[in-house]
Amino acid sequence: MRNLAGLVIAGALALLGSVAAAQGMFSAVITVNDRAITGYEIDQRLRLLEAFRTPGDLPRLARTQLVEDRLKQAEMDRAGLRLTDEGLGRAMEEFASRANLTRDQFIGTLAQMGVAEETIRDYVAVNASWRDYVRARYGARVTVSDADIDFALERMGQSNSGVSVLLSEIIIPAPPPDAARVTALAEQISRYTSQGAFEAAARQYSALPSRDQGGRIDWMPLANLPEPLHPLLLGLAPGQVTPPIQIEGAVALFQMRAVREGAQVPQAIALVDYAVFHAASRAEAAQVAARIDTCDDLYGVAQGLPPERLERQEVAPAAIPQDVALELARLDRDEISTALSEPDGSGTRLVMLCHRTPVAAQGASRDDVANQIRGERLQGYADALVADLRASAVITGE
Repeated sequence: MRNLAGLVIAGALALLGSVAAAQGMFSAVITVNDRAITGYEIDQRLRLLEAFRTPGDLPRLARTQLVEDRLKQAEMDRAGLRLTDEGLGRAMEEFASRANLTRDQFIGTLAQMGVAEETIRDYVAVNASWRDYVRARYGARVTVSDADIDFALERMGQSNSGVSVLLSEIIIPAPPPDAARVTALAEQISRYTSQGAFEAAARQYSALPSRDQGGRIDWMPLANLPEPLHPLLLGLAPGQVTPPIQIEGAVALFQMRAVREGAQVPQAIALVDYAVFHAASRAEAAQVAARIDTCDDLYGVAQGLPPERLERQEVAPAAIPQDVALELARLDRDEISTALSEPDGSGTRLVMLCHRTPVAAQGASRDDVANQIRGERLQGYADALVADLRASAVITGE
């Protein structure tokens, strides 16, 4: 009987220990004014960051993000702003669509990584609500004049001066099973302002040869890059990073290192003559590159092969797939890149620039430039507000 009693007591103590541990997860670890952050919330945010493969000190970042979420939510509560169920549904769909997933697919993918549905809902709700709040509070203060737009256009080399940019790049492969994770990771990297942090991310995640140099690439005329990137790049201060740019089978990011204005106006490009040879492997692509000097030489290489192995076309820049266009941007006539894999990973694309046909520079969309300037100014207001809220808050345990 004594042995039986001992077993019962031991079992009861073990059960009480498990219950106490579970209760501890839901105890307050951090307080922000009168709002608690529990151990469970910290654990879930950490799992979310791990699912996104976010670089850095993740335990510290999880705490910092949750503290700022509480500050933002308190400010929105004070203002009487509340996201409706319908608005949250739209925000969830929008967030999932960035990874080419439905909301249910996105939630299911994160669930497999230990992230509860309410965790991602809270994450999306705070970010979507805060975006709306910042627009409502500061939108009337943000004005973009014709002079602001003209100045930005001049920097683009569309008016009085030519512009070259010194960039660092990251391109992360994003096959469908990894699209959600890669998109979320890219959004984290897009918030970097440190060249060192961006270079570390390039070495860890980028699929391009430039990863060995931390993603750094040489000066290039802005006119060589796809036109939709112009307002994005020229809106960046040194150290800032573009939002994630979706390209076929991957996500691209660029960090601005410097801008250089020249006396000559680089001519806009009307047509680009280029070739793509589909090689079975990177080794075959390197062998072909060693045998050719001009685009016409590729016809000899492709002789006797299926016609789809070689593509050559002369098209407007906007008609070029964006991943190919980004490679062409760094090439001069008869130069070659073998950096691109096939979208399905089955081989390597040898990309060769044959010729660019320039025309007189054409005006960039003034609306695009205005929206870029407006977004930057709103972000500045938002950052300053969070700093003020943090300075006046009573925070313990962070």
